[in-house]
Amino acid sequence: MLYPLKFNPILKEMLWGGKKIPAKLNIDVADDATVGENFAISGLKNDMSVVSEGALKGKALADLIEEHKGALIGDKVYEKFGTKFPLLLKYIDANDDLSIQVHPNDALAAEVHNSFGKTEMWYVVESEEGAALNSGFSKKTTAAEFEQMHNENKIMDLMSPHKTEEGDTFFIPAGKVHSIGSGNLIAEIQQTSDITYRIYDFDRRDKFGNPRELHHELAMNAMDFSDDDSGKVDYSIKANESVNLATCEYFTTNIIEVKEKIEKDYSAIDSFVILMNVGGACNIECNGTTTSVNEMETVLIPASEKSITIQTENSAKLLEVYL
Repeated sequence: MLYPLKFNPILKEMLWGGKKIPAKLNIDVADDATVGENFAISGLKNDMSVVSEGALKGKALADLIEEHKGALIGDKVYEKFGTKFPLLLKYIDANDDLSIQVHPNDALAAEVHNSFGKTEMWYVVESEEGAALNSGFSKKTTAAEFEQMHNENKIMDLMSPHKTEEGDTFFIPAGKVHSIGSGNLIAEIQQTSDITYRIYDFDRRDKFGNPRELHHELAMNAMDFSDDDSGKVDYSIKANESVNLATCEYFTTNIIEVKEKIEKDYSAIDSFVILMNVGGACNIECNGTTTSVNEMETVLIPASEKSITIQTENSAKLLEVYL
């Protein structure tokens, strides 16, 4: 019964969000809606992905894992995570600057939140002129120095801004201070966690006029004060080849620029494979089925499917993600 699975978008309105995500997905939203995120594939309890088409339409991801186990997500993945899907795949539209923030590692997240930590990576799908982001400190610092800068309202002096262009990729391990700047449309791959510690939010207020909650003490325990590395990934794209962008204990992410047609053999991977379309359009042929994947759409290839063909009239760019 398994086949490449697409899921209903889970749109998140954010103070800093915009209009790009619903426009690209051809989804009608209220005129005043500011959509900041689409949880493209999510195993979060309160934001569980649901299959959007095919024989399994309407099925929740957790229920599918419980029913199909390793055939869906891979035997080694099921052995480690059970019915908890280990990754959260997002698209982020920063119409305004996101807060300066940090995420906890596994140990801290387990102790404080009974949750996974949050290591993530970003791929810049679109970047407006002048757009930038912050990743890592501008120099190695200490907790005492950071505290002093915080008290003097000079946090931004410690940030490390980087101008962005389409295709820029950043690896953001737990503990790295970071912030997505306005004008960036980003694909994000991360551990299944919704824990963010806001450090500084530019003194903004929510739609009710209240200051947004900050998490200073939690952030102090989470930050790697010695991290002055941008995390930017150096890579060269190659037509019809999987080029590695990031490999860590939580995920591997490659980019594939598809020209006309390629065949992918996943027999050596005991894992699901997720393809995030970050440019163009393509069809995925798998076990007698054809699945269309347009820009900003995402598809999950079950672990049981070891061979797929990707076709496009011109070209498409796909992020290829697996454990």
